[in-house]
Amino acid sequence: MTTFAAWVAAANVLLLAHTAVNLRLLRRPTSPSHTSEQVCILIPARNEAGAIAEAVRSACAQTSVPNLQVVVLDDASTDDTAAVAVAACDDPRLAVVTSDTEPPPGWLGKPWACQRLADLPATHAADVLVFVDADVVLAPEAVAAALALLRTHNLDLVSPYPAQIAEGVVQQLFQPLLQWSWAATLPLRLAERSPRPSLSAANGQFLMVDAGAYRRAGGHAAVSGEVLEDVALVRAVKRTGGRGGVVDGTNLATCRMYTNTVDLVSGYTKSLWSLFGSPVNAVASALLLTTVYIAPLPCAVISAAAGHPRCAAWWAVAYLAAVVSRLLVARRTRGPLWSTLAHPGAITMLLWLLARSWRGRRAGTLQWKGRVLA
Repeated sequence: MTTFAAWVAAANVLLLAHTAVNLRLLRRPTSPSHTSEQVCILIPARNEAGAIAEAVRSACAQTSVPNLQVVVLDDASTDDTAAVAVAACDDPRLAVVTSDTEPPPGWLGKPWACQRLADLPATHAADVLVFVDADVVLAPEAVAAALALLRTHNLDLVSPYPAQIAEGVVQQLFQPLLQWSWAATLPLRLAERSPRPSLSAANGQFLMVDAGAYRRAGGHAAVSGEVLEDVALVRAVKRTGGRGGVVDGTNLATCRMYTNTVDLVSGYTKSLWSLFGSPVNAVASALLLTTVYIAPLPCAVISAAAGHPRCAAWWAVAYLAAVVSRLLVARRTRGPLWSTLAHPGAITMLLWLLARSWRGRRAGTLQWKGRVLA
């Protein structure tokens, strides 16, 4: 058992080292520069009356981007999303389009909304498309800074990961896993240029793509049935010779994904089944996560109580390495520091949501915003 504990500790230390290197390599937008490019911010919105106003105002307030257009698509909302969006900003660059068209067979709601936005005549002249969720608030320099990074590093797509606003114990426990998951596991610079599907990460909350690269990749039509359409779009861009991935958007945008625990559970239940590709991969990943991240803390306590100090020490090293990995990411992304100590609890919740997601997938009961996910 001591040897096994040592191997788990070594794995966690290596992941900690990878996290530290990754955070140093993570591209961070620098001072934005004035651009003459045509930029179009596209905001798909469905039943977002409570959040859309702030998102629209922040989009219209972008600096150093004179050739800017903001287009909101009210995607068959049953609330006042369109009216709130129109009233949010008196700006001739803002257009609010309403649609009652439901997704055709083979399409999920968000890819369908994004593709309709990209197909609007108003976007055809754009050099750069910026997809922004309706619960995202952009800093005034966000688009210009992200565009400078895109062009400076000759990338085709960048996904500036927003700072996540998490309120309440459950959200603060679980939400930081988003940033930590790619910071700890994905070799970021290699992932930018590798066409391998496994080396891809993105966040559709704020995603900027060169318009030409987007068209070459087939746009959202190429990812029409994907629950994680953002990651799938990165893969499509890279398949057609493009480069890009996650960059640091902590100072560029904020996002409040969920306002309560019920919505958080529903949101992750709808999509986690697709994270590992198949039930077999999901089970294998669950066993690995349990061994590496859940087991160390209780095993350290049990080993110490049983009079096995060396074994307990190795388990303790494994637990502490995971905590420090989480802590590094939390400091970089302005996440809650206390939740780093509860990392085993966050992973336990992840596995519960993963199982719940697969049950819903098999039963055909997964829904989001009133639409069934086939």
